[in-house]
Amino acid sequence: MREYLLMASVAAVVTYLLVPLVRVFALRIGAAPEIRERDVHTVRTPRLGGLAMYAGMLAGLFVASRLDHIGEKLADPRMGDGHTVIALALAGGVIVVIGFLDDWWGMDAFVKLGGQIAAAGLLVAFKLTLLWIPLPNGQTVSLDNTLTTIITIMVVVVAINAVNFVDGLDGLAAGIVCIAAMATFAWTVALTDSLDQGRLSITAAITAILIGMCLGFLPHNFHPAKIFMGDTGAMLIGLVLATSVVTVTGTVDYNGAAGDINRFPVVLPILLPLAVMVLPLADLIMAVVRRTSYGKSPFAPDRGHLHHRLLQVGHSHRRTVLIMYAWTFLFAATVVGLSVGGVPLIVFPVVVLLALAVLVMMGLPLWRSGRGGRGGGVHATRRGPAPDAGPAAEDPSVPGTAGASHVTATSG
Repeated sequence: MREYLLMASVAAVVTYLLVPLVRVFALRIGAAPEIRERDVHTVRTPRLGGLAMYAGMLAGLFVASRLDHIGEKLADPRMGDGHTVIALALAGGVIVVIGFLDDWWGMDAFVKLGGQIAAAGLLVAFKLTLLWIPLPNGQTVSLDNTLTTIITIMVVVVAINAVNFVDGLDGLAAGIVCIAAMATFAWTVALTDSLDQGRLSITAAITAILIGMCLGFLPHNFHPAKIFMGDTGAMLIGLVLATSVVTVTGTVDYNGAAGDINRFPVVLPILLPLAVMVLPLADLIMAVVRRTSYGKSPFAPDRGHLHHRLLQVGHSHRRTVLIMYAWTFLFAATVVGLSVGGVPLIVFPVVVLLALAVLVMMGLPLWRSGRGGRGGGVHATRRGPAPDAGPAAEDPSVPGTAGASHVTATSG
């Protein structure tokens, strides 16, 4: 466990120390939105915080590769032909370049989608892919090359955009992804330990580094934010989280052990990411349905997100973020706790459905008011550089609203 703590600490320290330098750089090149009358913040706030997070990731990966036991795991040829570090660094580099250009100049949503697919394709090229899909009966289904490629790219692109969607308030995306990474880390360590495979694994190493990246950035990003992570950071942490999911099938070996553990944890390699990211995924789905029902593009930004709903009912910026932290933490902890406790499999879909029902109820009032034309309506698509999903804009009808969502391939 000390090795995980060292990797997370290095990633956190490097990220934390580089953010002020990145902030100065972003202001000098003009990578910050102009202050508008409806804006909540009173100074130009840069959007390139993801550059510091990428540096933190590289530092964490470098240290991990130099540690004896973790280094051996990362060089395991069963996953990525032993090139996990290189694959993640290159894929992250592609995402950072795409995000940087979008945060600085603005970029068409479909061009950005192409960049996301290219980053996922790099992971596939290095054979950092899902190798099999677990079944509820404890068995697994191996994937052929075509299915492996398609499913891996889908997982990566959906995760990237789900994180980008939820990046609407100061500290929101970094906090939720950090909680998701902690849940994935805890489950992976518990499961590999129960299978007598030790506590060291590729998945746990990647999530430890991701936790460090988020914790190092949050002090600069929590309300009032000094810097936004921008698409540069939101897409990067989405990619790293997706990579941790992909590597599970090469990390956990169920051969000969599936009959000795409860079936619930066996299927979690695929279900856990959906569980810990149910909030951003549900927000994404509801946004697409809401916008298309108006006859608008699913890419068009609006103020119908869950965090906008919480702001509308009177919660402050910080309280809204903390509420969403608490909801994500309780749900993720419940899912991981249930898996470790060995409850029946049927409990998992019941918990997920109940959580989704709560989310839908939270979003319906604003959606209905939007249909009536009084709030939550879909705004016209922005032109030019898309503002970051930080506290960039204020809806006059919503006291305290901040953080007009930005446009990505499927983002709001």
